[in-house]
Amino acid sequence: MNIKYYYFIDEFNKNEIEKLSSQISLIYRNYHKKNNPNELRKLVIHCKMNRRKVYISNNLKDAIKYNFDGLYIPSFHKQLRFRNIAKKNLEIIGSAHNAIELKIKEKQCCSRIFLSPIFKNDKNKKFLDVIKTNLLKKMTKRKIVLLGGINQKTLKRSKICTPNGVAAISWIKKNGPSINTGPF
Repeated sequence: MNIKYYYFIDEFNKNEIEKLSSQISLIYRNYHKKNNPNELRKLVIHCKMNRRKVYISNNLKDAIKYNFDGLYIPSFHKQLRFRNIAKKNLEIIGSAHNAIELKIKEKQCCSRIFLSPIFKNDKNKKFLDVIKTNLLKKMTKRKIVLLGGINQKTLKRSKICTPNGVAAISWIKKNGPSINTGPF
């Protein structure tokens, strides 16, 4: 099985990105400040030069304007207006926390759905764990990416979910997956 890895960033930091395997896709999500056009341009150019996929969160206009590979739709975004952009050569991915949000992401034409949080972490005391994740996975034909609480310990447990991808922030930043040997 070909597992995809996703890493969330909130700014373009060339040094940090270059430490990562080029097979790790980036999701740029910055909810705290207005997007800097120069930073977006540099990010996309750098990723294209290094054959790395890059997505932008919640901003269709910038995704098209700066030639991102795709659009990431967070779970809190419930509008269905993204259905018509599947033809614009953008991959649409999104996150969900429950069955209702999962069905919304399907209606938004997401090709991959990030289920979160999978495991307990500092940010979330409520989590899906393996059984609920597998039940949600059975509700869709879309590819499933695990997000939340992923680390070296929980990675082995996540194999039971047979995901199509794994997304993380701190784990990838600390030691990242070994893409060649892979945890799966």
